[in-house]
Amino acid sequence: MCGRFASSTDPAELVRHFGVRQWDPTETLAPSWNVAPTASAFVVLDRAPRGERRPVRQLRVLRWGLVPAWASSPDTAVKMINARAETVHEKPAYRQAFASRRCLIPVDGYYEWQTAPTDDVSRPPRRPYFVSRADGAPLALAGLYEFWRNRAVPGDHPDAWLVTCTVVTTAAEPLLAPVHERMPLYLGPDRWDAWLDPRAETADLTPPPPGGLRIHAVPDEVGSIRNNHPGLTRRLTEDDRTTLF
Repeated sequence: MCGRFASSTDPAELVRHFGVRQWDPTETLAPSWNVAPTASAFVVLDRAPRGERRPVRQLRVLRWGLVPAWASSPDTAVKMINARAETVHEKPAYRQAFASRRCLIPVDGYYEWQTAPTDDVSRPPRRPYFVSRADGAPLALAGLYEFWRNRAVPGDHPDAWLVTCTVVTTAAEPLLAPVHERMPLYLGPDRWDAWLDPRAETADLTPPPPGGLRIHAVPDEVGSIRNNHPGLTRRLTEDDRTTLF
């Protein structure tokens, strides 16, 4: 799964890296090394501007945690931060978004927690790890986005529409499996166009070949969303007395 990630890349660099053609510089976010569910995140998507037919690559800010268009309230968002690749085409909450509203969520990397063996089964220690691209480039997580209409306010109200996103997950590759059996589906540049094309009613959900990621243990303080600084992604050393797998 993916329940926390880091996003500190300058949006202007994301525009360049992903070939974005439309971005409003006033729609921006401060760097964050501890993005949690229901927080806002940068998202890359292809969508035709109003009155046009041709999709344009855009950089947008959406809320993490998908709210289906048919939901009675946005309260379910925190439960829908991930969508399983195996069932995303058929689950009512995701199938329409998968058909035409696919996106990329660019991150520095994401955090995962490993539950380590312990004699006290009631409180197993959880060890945090940080997963990122081996080459240091932004990690493009496959995602979906959706529009939700707030019927409690008029259509021209600033809060009339809520646009949310979710991360698609798949089975973990061998490097990551000792920590967690799932991982986000991430895509290389050769797959971005096909994934983002809203005119294609389906998309390839094949995981990338192993070898493109790296993982290291990080400080426990990432577990609290009150902590947010670059040190959260720091690789623990032998001096930290942390057991690495």
